[in-house]
Amino acid sequence: MSSGTLAGQVAVVTGGASGMGAATVRAFIEAGAVVTLVDRDEAGARRVAHETGAVVVVGDVSDPEFCDGSVDAVVATHGCIDVLVNAAGVIHRAAAPGTDDDDWRRVMSVNVDGVFYMSRAALRHMAPRGSGSVVNFGSIWGGVGAAGVLAYCASKGAVHQITRSMALDHAVEGVRINAVAPGHIDTPMLVSERDTPPTAADLEELAEATIPMKRLAQSDEVARVVLFLASEEARYVTGAIVPVDGGISAG
Repeated sequence: MSSGTLAGQVAVVTGGASGMGAATVRAFIEAGAVVTLVDRDEAGARRVAHETGAVVVVGDVSDPEFCDGSVDAVVATHGCIDVLVNAAGVIHRAAAPGTDDDDWRRVMSVNVDGVFYMSRAALRHMAPRGSGSVVNFGSIWGGVGAAGVLAYCASKGAVHQITRSMALDHAVEGVRINAVAPGHIDTPMLVSERDTPPTAADLEELAEATIPMKRLAQSDEVARVVLFLASEEARYVTGAIVPVDGGISAG
């Protein structure tokens, strides 16, 4: 994909301080976009911004007032918002008995509420202009269940349905809404919230046992798909949930 795929486009990427969100910021900057990085992790966001030239807005996407204000500020500065990427996400590794009310609310508020609030704020500007692209981060676990990650699976299933419903609502207005559904990606989330963090050998064993391509993906491999969905090269794609999982969902 050419380096100017998003030349001059105004983009907002949530969860851009690390992992796949940070890789998306880098890919968008390389493609010529003007990027605002939104994250609660100020130190991580500043590091990515120093590397890329992105603008940082620190805040919590589970707060609707913050979401409205951050998007409005981008539009006030740049005149529009062309692309929104909802990459912010958290995980809690437990079945129902090990998921208390705070755990459940934390996962749902970031993974579901944040996608809704940020998308709603962006759509208020995109729809009247008749153009725009939203790319959400779902998961293969949004389409199938997995043991020990109840809240996360529920939240990503909701993201998939938000994606489809919004795509239908706004297709006639020229706004496209899609999602990526990553599998096992080599990011901090893959090893987070585990009683015993997996070793490199453990991760190799995981890949060998569960992934047809026999390796973990790197964050930039997901970011390239996000870039495609955000760009005019995907101008006839909306309502899609695109797996980026090395073949897991094919089985």
